[in-house]
Amino acid sequence: LFFSFFFFSSFLSIKYLFMLFSFPSPMFLGIGQMAATILILYVSKLNKIVHFPDFDKNIPVKLFPLPLIYVGNHISGLSSTSKLSLPMFTVLRKFTIPLTLLLEIIILGKRYPLSIIVSVFAIILGAFIAAGSDLSFNLEGYTLVLLNDIFTAANGVYTKQKIDPKELGKYGVLFYNACFMVVPTVIISFSTGDFQQATHFQHWTNFLFVFQFILSCFLGFLLMYSTVLCSHYNSALTTTVVGAIKNISIAYIGMLIGGDYIFSLLNFIGLNICMAGGLRYSFLTLRGNSKPEQPGDEE
Repeated sequence: LFFSFFFFSSFLSIKYLFMLFSFPSPMFLGIGQMAATILILYVSKLNKIVHFPDFDKNIPVKLFPLPLIYVGNHISGLSSTSKLSLPMFTVLRKFTIPLTLLLEIIILGKRYPLSIIVSVFAIILGAFIAAGSDLSFNLEGYTLVLLNDIFTAANGVYTKQKIDPKELGKYGVLFYNACFMVVPTVIISFSTGDFQQATHFQHWTNFLFVFQFILSCFLGFLLMYSTVLCSHYNSALTTTVVGAIKNISIAYIGMLIGGDYIFSLLNFIGLNICMAGGLRYSFLTLRGNSKPEQPGDEE
């Protein structure tokens, strides 16, 4: 529930930051979200609200390759948000689900029943139908969101692998991920001109824009935290598919208020097939059928 709420809030906040104010610098926003993560967790650790290990030379080894996946996921996700209509972004993000399923089988050695696999492929069928009839096709946007799917799937699986409470724990994973990648992201932002565009943006004197920017940074942290929390108590696949419930409201609200959705019958049919597959998976998960066939795995 927390994951769904914060995904919904964070996505809309970021989407309207780009739409209403035409903010040109997704990487700069990513830096803001990393800075918010570091600040919030560090202050919380100092006040003994949260606990995670102090830095030592073994932490980079324990965390690798999560920081690289994390920054790729962050940048591609923020960049793709501004390139596509809200409903099409929602549909194309569905490809994260089979990628997560595949990586869990390969990396974590998990197995899922046929009913789950059928639900996953129903989601993909709907996504293919919807994307194939997209009248606002944007090659750059499609490429970025599909890269984001790959990074998100890898991030979910490796996060599940790394958040052992005896090692870094969920707070340690969040904190050190942000610490290791904030400087490289700043360098990339400088070299691409993203940072300069952000610093010269005309709306920094606009209170509403500043408030929206800070809110997006804060919600970005909450989204990352809720994602890790969901992965901790469930499987990476369930974390990915639990978004199917909030995707229904996101897609249909986007048709009404986004202003950038072009209606097509096949696109609409594909959206509904996609949502039906997601709901079917959610139903099976709630019934407990998605528990991997491995003894001792916490679901």
